[in-house]
Amino acid sequence: MAKECKIVVVDDHTLFRNGLRTLLDGIEGFSVIGEASNGVELLELLPGIEPDVILLDIEMPKMNGIVTAEEALKRYPNLKIITLSMYGDEDYYFKMVSLGVKGFILKNSEIKEVAAAIETVVGGGSYFSQELLFNLVSNLKSTPSSVPEDSPEELSQRESEILLHICRGESNSEIADSLFISKRTVDKHRSNILAKTGCKNTANLVVYAIKNNLVEI
Repeated sequence: MAKECKIVVVDDHTLFRNGLRTLLDGIEGFSVIGEASNGVELLELLPGIEPDVILLDIEMPKMNGIVTAEEALKRYPNLKIITLSMYGDEDYYFKMVSLGVKGFILKNSEIKEVAAAIETVVGGGSYFSQELLFNLVSNLKSTPSSVPEDSPEELSQRESEILLHICRGESNSEIADSLFISKRTVDKHRSNILAKTGCKNTANLVVYAIKNNLVEI
């Protein structure tokens, strides 16, 4: 990454937090500039720092990840938040997506996936771990969703193709290479897809696409 990426880790388990900090600090270009054990501590910490990304646990005492994300984004709308998730947390994803959380990774992920998620989100994208996507597929049909419910404007064949690649977690550059088209063309198609589906961001779009059978992962 061009400049140092400043990270804050929020988790109530000290050993997990310290271990993640050690691993992240060992990656060139990454620096953990703060830690918090719950949402209250994070909100007290934020005024004095300017993190590029926050890694946020969902289940925490005093203030859980959902309330924390809502309050933090209300105060600092440009914050980039990645949720640290456990199996069984799928019911929370819809709310987190609607709040503006940009990434979702499992707490038992390899550090290289955590790094990839951070780089993607800091670069302006959204990140879903593939395992979480598969879990969503099996749970979405019976779970209330906060994504748009109306029938979308019909997508073109190319837009549907690009949507599938988006849901696989590929960047615009990777999609362009796969389909032998320019990144600028992918950018335009992505914007059209968001407009047609009424989704605000990529994370919202992924949930919407799976919920409405627009793709099969």
